[in-house]
Amino acid sequence: MFNWVTADGFFAAPDGNLDWVVPDVEQARAAARDLPDFDTMLLGRRTYEIFEKFWPHVEIDAAGTAPDPHHAGRRSAEHGAIAAALNRMTKLVFSRTLNEAAWEGSRVIRELNPHDAESMKQQAGKDMIIFGSGSIVSQLTQHGLIDEYQFAVCPVFIGDGQRLFRDVSTRSPLDLLDVRALPSGDVLLRYALKTEEPRKEKL
Repeated sequence: MFNWVTADGFFAAPDGNLDWVVPDVEQARAAARDLPDFDTMLLGRRTYEIFEKFWPHVEIDAAGTAPDPHHAGRRSAEHGAIAAALNRMTKLVFSRTLNEAAWEGSRVIRELNPHDAESMKQQAGKDMIIFGSGSIVSQLTQHGLIDEYQFAVCPVFIGDGQRLFRDVSTRSPLDLLDVRALPSGDVLLRYALKTEEPRKEKL
């Protein structure tokens, strides 16, 4: 899972927008480097609609650059690589209201079934990733089905907004894998779901 979050704990403004995100070139480089390791993306309807308005329509030029969604008029090779990776992936869109998904490689699924998600994790292929999609993240977290959480914490308070985790009643200890401060003031955090160690029998 990857999500931008504010310093006061929100992953979206009250109306769902992300105009508070503080972009960073090093974060874009990391995304361009890591996204080829994934072949499947899980999305809720709102996140799908945000992504679908931009990424399938970007033009990658002969130099491999594409528009930067955070800076109008700016292009970069990093966003060219991101666009190519996202457009190549299989997109599983979880929605009860969306009738079809026009983005190439997309498929609408009505319900998130934890057993199906566990089965997908066992199939051959590359890794899966979730962007945004708070309801999907919350449901999979409730069932212990997300192996790694990546947060880009932005140096901004917005006072009110949408919490990423809702209706999660299970406690999920995490192991810190990496922490990196970026020039923009963003902080990248990587956590792995802590696996329970087998109990030792008393002698």
